[in-house]
Amino acid sequence: MAKKFVDREQEVCDGPARPGAVPASAAAQSDKPVIGVRRKLLSELAGRVRRNFARELWDWARCKRVAAPSVKQLCETMATLDASERDSEGSETETPIFLLAAGWRSGSTLLQRILVTDPRLLLWGEPLGEMALVSGMAGMLTRLSTFPSLAERWAEKKELFSSLATSWIASLYPPGKDLRLGLLALFDQWLGQPARERGFERWGFKEVRLGATEATLLHWLYPKAKFVLLVRNPYDCYRSLSDSGWHHLYHSRPDIRVDSAAGLARHWNRIALSWSELPPNFPAIRIKYEDLMAGRVDFRELESWLGIEIRETVALSQFVGSTARRHHLGWCERLIISREAEAGMRALGYTEGGLK
Repeated sequence: MAKKFVDREQEVCDGPARPGAVPASAAAQSDKPVIGVRRKLLSELAGRVRRNFARELWDWARCKRVAAPSVKQLCETMATLDASERDSEGSETETPIFLLAAGWRSGSTLLQRILVTDPRLLLWGEPLGEMALVSGMAGMLTRLSTFPSLAERWAEKKELFSSLATSWIASLYPPGKDLRLGLLALFDQWLGQPARERGFERWGFKEVRLGATEATLLHWLYPKAKFVLLVRNPYDCYRSLSDSGWHHLYHSRPDIRVDSAAGLARHWNRIALSWSELPPNFPAIRIKYEDLMAGRVDFRELESWLGIEIRETVALSQFVGSTARRHHLGWCERLIISREAEAGMRALGYTEGGLK
């Protein structure tokens, strides 16, 4: 009787049993593995968030700052080195194109592919970028402005070389213009000539590490060069970079690694702010990644200015892929980027959510 009473009470509470229905006690037992899996996933997620939080804060604390020389300092050195008139050949006729982006995941490869739809143009991709070759040159030239009595060490007078054995020649340099021609020969033999040997009339490169100072150096070497400056919201840059799983990027190897929100934000901010140092007549056009993706870039105007023929539909027809998986960054990452890239974002009209 007691058993029947219990069964009847359960039926009143739960309703009459349906054919094939699983008893409540059995259902509860079957839910235990699912609940256990959910708890395990939530625990792993919480642990991952804590590790990411700690890692970002630690990377922020130890992140190195890059002290880039100013455009003004470099211009002073260049004026000292090359006060004579330029040669009428060589660099005066070269018209390279330099695509410079404010860091990684900014759409630079996509724009590079769009530009090289002109079969006459070859844009090398970040040639020895991690070695910071161009940045090193710019830094070295800038330091020359502090060199004492530099012009006095240049051997400009031919009569000096007829008495070398009886003259003070411990410090004897070729003139500054020869240094410029030497640097020019390096770029031409390294990047220009290989492009021509492969059948390309025009050449250049795309980079994600160079700012206004390096652009000024390249313009000094190639007065007829054209520059395309590309930028993207730094929050989206880091979200795409972080979700891609890439942790092996360097501003300069092996000292300055860019693998955290602080590293990318500082790198982005330095380049973005440097553009304000360029003079108004500098031969550069600026493009926002957001305008590129929204179809707001006038490719006819761009190709006319660059002197090439762009078939953007060819490059845009091929889906390369996307690395961003998250819709939003964590609050710690947003905090770091907002602090480190605030000035650059304000200068270029960016907010956390996009453009102003």
